[in-house]
Amino acid sequence: MEHMKEGSLHIIFLRHPCAQPEATEIAPLPLQSLSNIRKASPPIYRMYPIMIARLLAVAACLLSGRTANAFVSPQPVGRRICAANNNPHLPPTTPHISSAGKPLSRSQQSETILNLAGFEEAWSSYLTALEADPLLVKSITAGVILGAADLSGQAIQQAIASNDDDDNAASATSSSGGGGSGGGVDIARFARFAFFGFILQAPWNHFYYLMLDGALPPTEDPFTATTGIKVVIDQFVQAPIFTVIIFAFLGFLEGKTFDEIKRQLDDDYVDTMFANWKLWVPATAVNIAFCPPILRVLFLNVVFFFWSIFLSLKLNKTEE
Repeated sequence: MEHMKEGSLHIIFLRHPCAQPEATEIAPLPLQSLSNIRKASPPIYRMYPIMIARLLAVAACLLSGRTANAFVSPQPVGRRICAANNNPHLPPTTPHISSAGKPLSRSQQSETILNLAGFEEAWSSYLTALEADPLLVKSITAGVILGAADLSGQAIQQAIASNDDDDNAASATSSSGGGGSGGGVDIARFARFAFFGFILQAPWNHFYYLMLDGALPPTEDPFTATTGIKVVIDQFVQAPIFTVIIFAFLGFLEGKTFDEIKRQLDDDYVDTMFANWKLWVPATAVNIAFCPPILRVLFLNVVFFFWSIFLSLKLNKTEE
C-alpha cells in the first residue's frame, strides 16, 4: 500500500480466502472529484416544485377519501384495475403507462402532472430571472403579493362590516363606489400597498439581508449561535425600526399629516410589535436557518402576505 498517493480514494477487492490472498487494485478515484460532483449538482431549491407536487399528491390522496389507504402499501396496478372493472359502481380504470409500456410510479405521476401544469418550468424561469436581476424580481413579487394581501384585507373588512350591520355596510358600499371595479374595492388603498411592496419592502429586505449575511455569513448547520444572533438582530433591532417606517410610509401615501401618523403610532405601535413577534420570530428563524439566501425575500414575502392583511386592517380600522 505504500505506492498509494495521498488524497486519493482507492477501491480494493480481496479474493476468497481459499484463493491466493493478493489484492487487486482498481484505478484510484481522486477525492477532489467528489467535491466537483457536489458543486456540479443543481441547487436544492430548484427541486422544490417536485417536492411540493409530491406533497400535493399525498394531500389529494387524503382529501379524496382514501385516508385509510394512504399509509398502506399500494396493491399492484393490475389488481386495482381488476377490482375497479369488477365494481359496477366504478368506471373502468386504466393505469398510467409510460412510453416504454411500464406503469408509472407515484413520484413519476406527480412529476408528469407537474410538468403538464407548467409549474416546474415556471419555477425554473423565475429562478433564472431571480439570479439575473434579483432586486427587480423581488420588488415585482413583493408588489403583487402585498397588493393581493390588501385585497384580502378589504374583503375581510367588508365581511366583518356586513355581519355587524348590513344596512350600514350597504350604504357605505354605495357611497364608496368610486373604485370603478365594483364590490366596494378601494383601488387607491390597494395601489398603496402594492407600491409599498415594490418600492420599499423588497428593496429594504434585499439590502438588509445582504448586509446581515455579510456581517454574519450563513452556516451549513441551521442550529448555530449565528442563526440565533441573526434572529435577535432581525426581530429586536431591524423590525422595530422597519415597523415605524411602514406606518410613516403608508400614512404619507394616504395623505396623513405628521401629527396623525404620530398619533397612530402611539395608539397601535405596541400592539403591532407584540403581534409582529408572535408571527415573525418563528418565521425569521425558519427563514434564516433553512432558506437559501436567494430565496429569503421570497419566503418573507409569502409570510408578509398574512402580515400585510393584519397591517391593512390595523392601519385602516378608522376608515370604516
